[in-house]
Amino acid sequence: MAEALSRPTVLVVDDSPENIDVLKAILEKDYKVKVALNGAKALQIVENQELPDIILLDIIMPEMDGLEVCRRLKSNIKTRKIPVIFVTTKGEPIDEEKGFEIGAVDYIAKPISPAIVKARIKTHLSLYDQSRLLEEKVRERTAELEETRLEIIRRLGIAAEFKDNETGMHIYRIGHISRILGLSVNMSEYDADVLMQAATMHDVGKIGIPDKILLKPARLTAREMKIMQKHTIIGSRIIGEHPSILLKTAKTIALTHHEKWDGGGYPLGLKKTDIPLGGRIVAIADVFDALINKRHYKDAWTLERVLEYFHENKEKHFDPDLVDLFFENKDKILQISKKYSDFKNDESK
Repeated sequence: MAEALSRPTVLVVDDSPENIDVLKAILEKDYKVKVALNGAKALQIVENQELPDIILLDIIMPEMDGLEVCRRLKSNIKTRKIPVIFVTTKGEPIDEEKGFEIGAVDYIAKPISPAIVKARIKTHLSLYDQSRLLEEKVRERTAELEETRLEIIRRLGIAAEFKDNETGMHIYRIGHISRILGLSVNMSEYDADVLMQAATMHDVGKIGIPDKILLKPARLTAREMKIMQKHTIIGSRIIGEHPSILLKTAKTIALTHHEKWDGGGYPLGLKKTDIPLGGRIVAIADVFDALINKRHYKDAWTLERVLEYFHENKEKHFDPDLVDLFFENKDKILQISKKYSDFKNDESK
């Protein structure tokens, strides 16, 4: 039984029971055979059952002919790659050309030769298997490259954080908090994941700020503050221009996460919704994390004091709607802060 289930499946579609019986007799020793007496039944089988590995399809059938069945199979993303071989009396060049145009891989003329049927099926199943294997390798390679790209982005963010943060856990907290807020404004899972990854690069421009300013334990002078503020522009230049939605988002966030709702931020002095959504979200995540955690220039604030600060700066520093969502998701955000605490080692990642 297990051996039968492991054999390739052939779907035979023909309105003649006699023709089906002939093909079954030829194939059932080597293949698992499914049958359909009309096109509608064939489409029902491929839609609701395990997909066949190959389809033998008669052309001349009542109501829905084989050409229409093939068109529907090839227009469906689920079934379009299944090899279709026409088994038909219509073997004129014009008929074959029409069949190939809509996606058939071969023609077998009636009356059929068992040897030809077996040989053609074996050939096209082999090609189909090779195609599926290649697609799987491409998917694996693409996933590997994507993960490598994301890891490089994370590591670049960590490189910036290591200049003023010993563990670099800050970027993990910012990313996950931003994702929570992204989902709260009805972003798709995909867009929220892009936001999370892009947010890790929000302070990459710190790489270009002198250590004597970045690590200064005292209040910065006006001149030093102007230099510090340049990390937004430096960050956007480091990320640069790229068609990737991830890098486009990262550049926007790097440039705008210090803008303020009332226009008092930097570097562009943008106001309200002129500030990109990603920048507004990361502004909240970044300030929350900076306040709730100890930094070289300040002690950690109490949660009560942090929440009071957000109340006071609603409609000043922060998008008021996002502040409301921040409070709605406060417990989730605090869990992120705890999970990615600076006092945990790298295994917590």
